[in-house]
Amino acid sequence: MNIRPACESDIPRLGDLLLQVCRVHNQGRPDLFRAGGRKYDDEELRGLLKDPDRPILVAEDETGRVIGYAFCVYQYHRNEGSFNDMTTLYLDDLCVDEAIRGRHAGRALYQAVLDLARRAGCYNVTLNVWSCNESAMRFYENCGLKPQKVGMEVIL
Repeated sequence: MNIRPACESDIPRLGDLLLQVCRVHNQGRPDLFRAGGRKYDDEELRGLLKDPDRPILVAEDETGRVIGYAFCVYQYHRNEGSFNDMTTLYLDDLCVDEAIRGRHAGRALYQAVLDLARRAGCYNVTLNVWSCNESAMRFYENCGLKPQKVGMEVIL
């Protein structure tokens, strides 16, 4: 397995994987997520690929096929009230093709995200995970993540 920065030729495969993520979210929260939707369309992906503050990593198998991704965002916290100044790498989205889950591609991508954050001098890596996505919750807990804060809601 090889982990590398994403490039424009990866866009079709990124789109396929984004659909898989949406399917999981739609099954867990159909009130929030549209069936068949994607977080980013192709044009938005092109823009993200050009943004140095939004690195995208891909994992590819031995044939060069993209089998997963990690979308990241550098967040620069400066002069924010009572908070200390810091740089955070926010893990916006991580996906491994559902056909090959359980083969450690997700862990390899997550490790590459940690390495990216360390090289950039980040204080921490943060992410959000939907509570309806129990397998993602277990994955992140097994990677050593702990809750930082909890979002709550009431549906009206």
